[in-house]
Order: sequence, then structure tokens, then C-alpha cells
Amino acid sequence: MIQAALDGVSAPRVVARACETPATRERLFGSPIHLVAVGKAAPALAVALMSRPGLRVTSALAIGTHPVAHMPASLDFMPAGHPYPDGRSRAAAVAALDRASRAGPDEHLVLLVSGGASALMCEAAEGLTFEDKLAATRAFMLAGADIHQLNALRKHLSRVKGGWLAAACRGVTTTLALSDVVGDDLSVIGSGPGLADPSTWQDVAAALTSLRAWEAMPDAVRARLEAGLAGQVADTPKPGDPRLARAQGFVVGRAADAVEAARAKAHALGYRALVMDERVTGEARRVAPMWLARALSLARSTDGPACVISAGETTVKVTGAGLGGRNLEFALALAEPMRDVPHAVVASVGTDGIDGTSGVAGGWVDAETVDRAAARGLPAITDVLDRNDSYNYFAPLGDAVRTGRTDTNVGDIQILLVNP
Repeated sequence: MIQAALDGVSAPRVVARACETPATRERLFGSPIHLVAVGKAAPALAVALMSRPGLRVTSALAIGTHPVAHMPASLDFMPAGHPYPDGRSRAAAVAALDRASRAGPDEHLVLLVSGGASALMCEAAEGLTFEDKLAATRAFMLAGADIHQLNALRKHLSRVKGGWLAAACRGVTTTLALSDVVGDDLSVIGSGPGLADPSTWQDVAAALTSLRAWEAMPDAVRARLEAGLAGQVADTPKPGDPRLARAQGFVVGRAADAVEAARAKAHALGYRALVMDERVTGEARRVAPMWLARALSLARSTDGPACVISAGETTVKVTGAGLGGRNLEFALALAEPMRDVPHAVVASVGTDGIDGTSGVAGGWVDAETVDRAAARGLPAITDVLDRNDSYNYFAPLGDAVRTGRTDTNVGDIQILLVNP
């Protein structure tokens, strides 16, 4: 079922869907294209799009974490840092701005944006150092900022995010996005480099206040934010900005597509497949037990083998130096309550195949997980969570979900199977 979910949002699948949709097809197969792909799925998306017959690609750049097979010689690939940007991310941002500025009034800038773009293409706004921006982003992430809060900050400290990349283009700009954010907000995916930004200085300040993260900001960043709040520094390009009059965006792949593919596979395997409408968000270890109660209620509402599927993206407040990720912590927080649920199993996975710092996609638990861990002498779950070391709990048990890099990214998928 996990593999079916990944196949449902593979690069070839989402690109084919975009090229067959009238609104996007009309834009793609018109004027010559300058292509910039950025994100964890960037090279795969670029290869899939460039293979479509009839497309006139003048230049092509992919900014990602790793190359993929069958990249054409005409596709320039730039590796960059993730989850934290590095010097390569700065070079990538400059290169993307250069490609955008090359597009003439009768040409077309096509942006293929996927999760991870915010770190992979990163340059600080005028008056800030790259180190200031990096420190601010890292501190906000560790404070538990969700993707919306994090991207609002990033956009207000950036030269390319929040519509600035599209503002550099004299021609048409089209964003095709593989969404890894709850709600599929195009202005949030990859921090919206090709679209107007509805977030404001006030939104950033409110998020910093709510997470008590003001003092963690570098002095130069606090000064910029205060100047923005006072109207002394221009906000990001907003809806109606004439520089973005010919910019438009489309979501071409989303968590709902992965969930539907998993649901169809569950049905084919003989399960009564049920989908949670609400998206799973919040701190992983806290929301997991509530999710399980809801999932079990749904599963028990039907007869026979049941499968409950959900999607979303949780967060982790990092307090330790261990190896882990939000999916591993989500699954680990269910190990104790699952002891009372025989003949059932839960898995939580990141669709990009790399959960946090773990190198695996996620993990699974059942009624025997805690006893098997105790037999191996593994630490108590509370200690593991405090160290954020969930990988080293699941790996010795053989209960880590290993998909490798998937070349897609639509957030996280959670699956409960119950065989009464």
C-alpha cells in the first residue's frame, strides 16, 4: 500500500497529468521555455517534463539533493543542501535568478517546485548575511515552527522566495508544484518563488511570538523584521503586483493522490479501506495517540479486515542529538497504546523516503513492538523520544520502513491495518 501511494505521485505520473490538463497544457506547449526545477523531486520532474514531445525547452536547470538516471545533457544539475541550506544553495539561487531574467517578454519561465525547495535554493535578502538567514531558519525550525510559519519567515528574509523569482522574469511564469504542505497552498510550497505572497511582516512576528522564538533570532534578522513592521522595508510581492501579472500556478500532485492510490490497493487486497478526511498535523508524539483513537474508531465501524489511511505533516521539537524524524516519532508514540490492539499494525512514512535525520522513510508498530524491544534491551520509549533517537529504536527491531529516495514528496502517509 505504501508503494502504491508512492507510485500514485511519481514524477512521470504527475507530469503526464499536467500535460494532459487543458489549463496547464495550453501554457506549456506555447512559447519557448526556460525551465527551473527545484526540490527533492526536481531532477525526476525535469526529466519527465523534458521527455514530453512538442515541448520547446531553451534552457533547463534542476536544483536538488541528488541526480537521477537518464538526465539529458541539456539539463544542468546543481546539488544543494537540505534540510539546511549551504553555499551550494546560494549558488543555486543566483543561477535560478539568472535563468528567470533570461526569459524574454515572449518566453516562458516554468518552475517545477517540490518539497525541500526552500533549503535547496536560498539566498539572503539585501542587508542580511547568509549566516543570519540560516541561523534564523534553524532556530525557528528547532522551536517547532510548522511549514506555514517557517516559510513565512523564509520569504521575508530571501531574494528568491515569496514571488521574488517570478518578479525577475519579463515573460510568463508558470509554477507546477508537487505539494508537501497541508492545504496545498501554492504560496507555501517551496516558499512560493513563482507566486505572489499573502503572508506579511505581521504574520512572521505573530509566529515568532507564539513560539517564543524572538530571542533566538540573530540581531540583524530582528532589526529587519522590526523595520518591516514599521514600514521601512518593502514586503514581499503581493497579489495584484504588476510584476507578477502573468504568473500562475498549479498543484499537479498532492497527498490526496497518494492516499487514493493506497486506498485502491487496500481494496484490491481485500480490505475495507477508509480515509480520514482531516489532515494529521501538530507535534508528532502528542497527536499520534489521538490519531490512533480516531483510526481505531473508524476501523471498528466496519466488519472484516479494515484499512484506515490518512495524510499530513507533523512536527518535532528537537531536544536531543539522536537520529530520527517525525514519522518515526509518530510511530514510536503509538508503541505503548498498540499493546492493547491485537491483530493490527500501524505505519507512518514520509513520501520522500527520508524521514528527518534517519535515512529511512518511517517505521511501523504492532502489539508486540514494546515486548520485542525490551527483549533486546532497548531503552524506554520516553528516553528515546527525549533524545530524538527513534531510528535507533526501530532499526534493531527491523521495523524501519526503507524505501530509499523516492523522487517524489507529498508529505506523510499513515496507515492502520486491523484484521479482527
